[in-house]
Amino acid sequence: MNLLLSNDDGVHAPGLAMLIEHCKSAGFNVTVVAPDRDRSGASNSLTLDRPLHPIHLSDGAISINGTPTDCVHLAINSLCKTQPDRVISGINSGANLGDDVIYSGTVAAAMEGRFLDNTPLAVSLVGKTHFATAAKVTLELLSQLDKLTFADNTLININVPDVPYEQLTGIEVTRLGHRQRSDNPVKSINPRGKECFWISGVGAPQDAGPGTDFYAISQNKVSITPIKVDMTSFDVQASLKELTL
Repeated sequence: MNLLLSNDDGVHAPGLAMLIEHCKSAGFNVTVVAPDRDRSGASNSLTLDRPLHPIHLSDGAISINGTPTDCVHLAINSLCKTQPDRVISGINSGANLGDDVIYSGTVAAAMEGRFLDNTPLAVSLVGKTHFATAAKVTLELLSQLDKLTFADNTLININVPDVPYEQLTGIEVTRLGHRQRSDNPVKSINPRGKECFWISGVGAPQDAGPGTDFYAISQNKVSITPIKVDMTSFDVQASLKELTL
C-alpha cells in the first residue's frame, strides 16, 4: 500500500517523524508532504492568493509553504509519482476531540484524502510525549480497517491517550463530544504600540459523558470516531420546507 503522510504541526514535527518510522518499518511505501511550519488551526483552508513552492528535503519529504489541505491536494494531484492508496494525517501533538475537528488542520489534511480508495485517517496524541504509542496503535488499526467498508466521504478520527502502550485499556468507537465556549481573545499592545489579540485556547469539555471521545480518553482508551464530510442537517430540512417567498 502507498501511504501519503501529512500533518499540521509541520514537516519536522516529532509525531510525523514517528509515524514515518513505523510505517516504513511495516513495509509501506511512504510519501511525505507536509507544511513547512506549524499550521495548527488552519482547518480546510486552501492558499489561493499566492503560489505554493514545494521544497524536496534531504530525507525525501516534501515541504510546502501552505496549509495541510494544500499539501494533500498538491500531493495527490501533482507531486506523487504513484497515486496514494490512503492518507494518514498526524501524529498530531495534542488532542483533536469534539469541536476541535472544526478547526483542526490534522483532520482537514485527512479529509482531503477522501477521494482515494481507502478511508483516510487523522491521528492525534492527547499530549506531547508517547508518540510511539500512537504510531503502534495506528499500524494495528490499519490492518483491521482494511477489512471494513465505509461510506464515501468518510474519515476516521483517532485520538490516543498520552501513555505507554501497555497502559492503554482498549479502544472505543465514539461520537464527537462538545466543548464549552473558549475564553475571549487576549488583548495586548505590540512593541510598536499597536493593538493586537491572541486567540485563547479551547474551552473545557462540556458534553463529555459515556460514548464521547472525551470520555474514552479519560478511561485511557483509544477513541475512534467516524466523521462524515457531508454536514447537511437532515433533521432540520422538514422545518425549512415551510419557508416561502
